Amino acid sequence: MGDDGYCVYILECKDGSLYTGYTNDINRRLLAHQQGKGAKYTRGRTPVKLVYKEEHVTKSEALRAEYRIKQLKRSEKERLIDTKESVNHVESKELSD
Repeated sequence: MGDDGYCVYILECKDGSLYTGYTNDINRRLLAHQQGKGAKYTRGRTPVKLVYKEEHVTKSEALRAEYRIKQLKRSEKERLIDTKESVNHVESKELSD
């Protein structure tokens, strides 16, 4: 992602909960979450898995998408994650330090 745009992502935490955030550097942000230096919510809930991301051109688009996803019920988020035909879907992967 880097300077080219922003992405909204969903992480699955060790306790099974889901965390939604946005960033302009997904790799840096995921590393921060894994090291316990990300959001307060994910600290102590590591390791986390990236289960979904969608890319956006502007920060405002990403923030609107983050808000929209955060308003979804868990079951709706799970459906979003499971939508294989979505171009925004990424295969779940375990992140390492």
